[in-house]
Amino acid sequence: MTIREFKMPDVGEGLTEAEILKWYVQPGDTVTDGQVVCEVETAKAAVELPIPFDGVVHALLFEEGVTVDVGQVIISVQTGGADAPEAPAAAVPAAAPAPAAAEAAEEAAPEGRQPVLVGYGVSQSSSKRRPRKAVAGAPASAVAAPTAPAPAPVVPAPAAPAPAERNGTAYANGNGVAGERPLAKPPVRKLAKDLGIDLASVVPTGDGGVVTREDVHAAAAAALAPQAPAPAAPAAPVPAAAPAPVQAPAEPVPAVAAAPGARETRIPVKGVRKVTAQAMVGSAFTAPHVTEFITLDVTRTMKLVQELKDDPDLAGLRINPLLLIAKAVLVAIRRNPDVNASWDEAAQEIVLKHYVNLGIAAATPRGLIVPNIKDAHAKTLAELSTSLSDLVATAREGKTSPADMQNGTVTITNVGVFGVDTGTPILNPGESAILAVGAIKLQPWVHKGKVKPRQVTTLALSFDHRLIDGELGSRFLADIAAVLEHPRRLVTWS
Repeated sequence: MTIREFKMPDVGEGLTEAEILKWYVQPGDTVTDGQVVCEVETAKAAVELPIPFDGVVHALLFEEGVTVDVGQVIISVQTGGADAPEAPAAAVPAAAPAPAAAEAAEEAAPEGRQPVLVGYGVSQSSSKRRPRKAVAGAPASAVAAPTAPAPAPVVPAPAAPAPAERNGTAYANGNGVAGERPLAKPPVRKLAKDLGIDLASVVPTGDGGVVTREDVHAAAAAALAPQAPAPAAPAAPVPAAAPAPVQAPAEPVPAVAAAPGARETRIPVKGVRKVTAQAMVGSAFTAPHVTEFITLDVTRTMKLVQELKDDPDLAGLRINPLLLIAKAVLVAIRRNPDVNASWDEAAQEIVLKHYVNLGIAAATPRGLIVPNIKDAHAKTLAELSTSLSDLVATAREGKTSPADMQNGTVTITNVGVFGVDTGTPILNPGESAILAVGAIKLQPWVHKGKVKPRQVTTLALSFDHRLIDGELGSRFLADIAAVLEHPRRLVTWS
């Protein structure tokens, strides 16, 4: 038997530490390759860490709530040797699986790849760490345990590769050796398992023949191609009711309970909230913001929402005003492509984007995040609905990945769900514009020469005046409003 150590992985995002939010295992529990053992929060998102080998938990080195530097050992696992005899089901697995990509450096991989966190890039200089900070409370005391001290990581001889773990299946993609399992990071294996994809059938595109997340998604899309078009994970239909404000992207941030008799409560600023605060300050004092407003009649759009809900071709999809507002923004960007840009300060260039990664601001218990829908401009209405549903569900669970929050171009923030009429939103850093959608309410409105109750809302568009001048910003906002006032333009302007 050997004791193997799992270190806090490097996210490859320039972050150096993460807080352990929750342990899903305890000393003595049996774990398998790819099983999630804990949830950690970096400065960008909360993510789950899968263990890259089989065995029995020997010790948890840190308690929940402790911030750990990247590279520190957080859990040790008792594993079976390569030539250990078969053990009963409840004991340590008989043979250690082939080493996963996340422990390649520890297993003397010839390419020298370093551990990564759920597949978000490889650290190029992980050998240099900043000095460890003193951690109050030291390791967790709940260690089950063998009394012998844990030995240093064992480096097995790389001469004879371990037999394949999954029934000895040889590669089906032509990129490996018979009897070996495909190379993939633990989170990629978990993704493939969740999607029902056999990694042996996936064609790898990563360096050294490593299967990436994109490869798995491509294989899943290919597997679904012959089937009738339907969302991968249909959300429950929104119950029919009186016209309501745009649906919230996520749950509001919960209030912090005050101690009895306390006159003040101090909340540490860390994780997502800390980075969001820094980003907003940087954006507010870097990009010259301009905000314009328009109040409009969206009665026809609200009627179309109800008609689409009743359409059998869209059964099972989440249809709401936010979906059509998102589509209106995409149509307006197509008519005003110069809006979709970013400012390169170093090169003193304006970078025009020929794709739209549409951000949706979401309030979560850990703070404001802005995940985005990749290549939203190329999606049909049904595909956009599915992407919005997935984004909402992931944000509510606090599982939004750093990759999902990068490279956004334009964002929509829905303040109307809180009953707010309008606001002056701050740009998400690196983006050109952000649209705030106010509450949709019945109001008196002059329609066809008569005052009638109509569904009315106010839109507020903030934009970077270095990229978008007043004329372009006004035309962009007016086009969004024109689509929502007369939604037939979703067809005539497309």
